[in-house]
Amino acid sequence: MRLSRGEPLSIKELARGTRMTRQAVTKHLHVLAGAGLACSKRTGREQLWSLHQRRLEEARLFLDHVSRQWDERLESLKAMLEGTAG
Repeated sequence: MRLSRGEPLSIKELARGTRMTRQAVTKHLHVLAGAGLACSKRTGREQLWSLHQRRLEEARLFLDHVSRQWDERLESLKAMLEGTAG
């Protein structure tokens, strides 16, 4: 959520106020980076992380599409089971 605000943040800033260790935050960020959803940039001694908003939007659109397909299929199944399929 913190990264979604658009401001690049350090691992220290991302871990602050959570129960997650910096190591756990780092591991999650590397997973996001591996999926092409986040990237980091070294600034001095810090590594600042940010999200690829465009890639996240593409993922959301895809998931919305899949969700609509599931809804349509479940409605068809419901109609068939209730004997109202026409």
